[in-house]
Amino acid sequence: MRIVVTGASGNVGSAVLRRLVATRNHEITGVARRLPEGGEPFDQVDWVSVDLTRPAAAEQLRAAFRGADAVVHLAWGFQPSHDLDYLAELGVGGTRRVVEAVAAEHVPHLLHMSSVGAYSPKADDEPVDESWPTEGVPSSPYSRHKATAERLLDDFERSSPATVVTRMRPGIVGQGSAGSALLRYGVPAIVPARAIGLLPVLPLDRGLRVPMVHADDVAQFVDLALDARAHGAFNLAAEPDVTAADIAAVLGARLVHVPAAALRVLVAATWHARVQQVDPGWLDLGFAVPLLNTTRARSELGWKPETDALSVLDETVTGMRTAAADSTPVLRPRTVAGQLVRMVRSGPVSERSRP
Repeated sequence: MRIVVTGASGNVGSAVLRRLVATRNHEITGVARRLPEGGEPFDQVDWVSVDLTRPAAAEQLRAAFRGADAVVHLAWGFQPSHDLDYLAELGVGGTRRVVEAVAAEHVPHLLHMSSVGAYSPKADDEPVDESWPTEGVPSSPYSRHKATAERLLDDFERSSPATVVTRMRPGIVGQGSAGSALLRYGVPAIVPARAIGLLPVLPLDRGLRVPMVHADDVAQFVDLALDARAHGAFNLAAEPDVTAADIAAVLGARLVHVPAAALRVLVAATWHARVQQVDPGWLDLGFAVPLLNTTRARSELGWKPETDALSVLDETVTGMRTAAADSTPVLRPRTVAGQLVRMVRSGPVSERSRP
C-alpha cells in the first residue's frame, strides 16, 4: 500500500511512521515543511517538502498524492499564536488544498486528523459519541479551525462519494519525545526544562477534566483504519479522564483552586503582553470540550489503547522536564540558550514569521 502522510515529522506523525514502518511493508511518503535529517523511522520514508500555506502547495500535493492508496492528513499549527491568519491558512487552507489534491488524484482513502476540539461545548461530564455537534468553541482559534475543516470534509464527501473519509477525533495527544516541542511552543523561552518539576503550587480550576491518548495509540488506530477502510468519525481517548488533581500530582505541586474565569483573565493579559505564548482560547477549550465515548473505535475496529491516560500524562510531563526530543525539526531538542538566540534573530515563537 502506498501511503502519504502530511505533518509526518510532528508529534502524531512520528508515531504514525513508527507504526507503519514496523508493522507493514508499505511505501510511505512523508510531507512536511521542514524535513528530518535522518534516524529511524524517518530514514525509511520518502520525503517531500511542502508548505501547506503557500499556493504552490496545490500542485506539490497533487504530485505527492499521485498513485497513493491513502492520504493521512495530520498537519496543523500551534504557533505563532499572534498570527491567526497564518494558523488559519495552515489549518483550514492547508486542509482545503489536501482535500482538493485528494479529489484531483482520485485517492481512494483520506484519513483526517480532527480533534476533540472540533466539538461544540458541553456543560456536563457525560461522554459524547461521534454524533455530538462539531461547531467548535468560538473563543478558541484552534477549535474554530478544526470545526471549519470538518465542514470542508462534509462538502468533500458530498462531491466525492467514491473516496472513503475517516475522521479521527482524539483527546489531547501526548508522548515523551514531544517534550522539547511542548516546551518550545508552550513555555516562555527563559524557563528551563527542569523548572517544570519545581512548581510548588498549581493554580487551576479543580473542575477541569480532559480526555487524553498516547500518540502510539492514535497510530494504532490509523493502522487499523487503513486496513479496514473505515468510514466516518471515531473518538480516541484512553481511560481515565485526566483531572486538575492528576496534573498537579504529576507535577508534584499542590493544587490551588482558581476559577476558570479568573485564570482566563491572567492568561489573556500575559498573552497580550507577550509574557507567554499560549492564547486564552486554549484555556476556554480545556473547560468546554466534552469527554469522549470511544465505543465505536473499540467495537468496530478492535482499537484498544495500550497506555492509560494517567501514564500518558506522566510520560509527557517527564518528557518536558527532561526536554526529550526526536530527530525532526519539530521535535528537535530545546534549550534556553537556543531559544533566546532564535528569539533575538527571528522574534518570539508566538509572532515568528515563517521563511
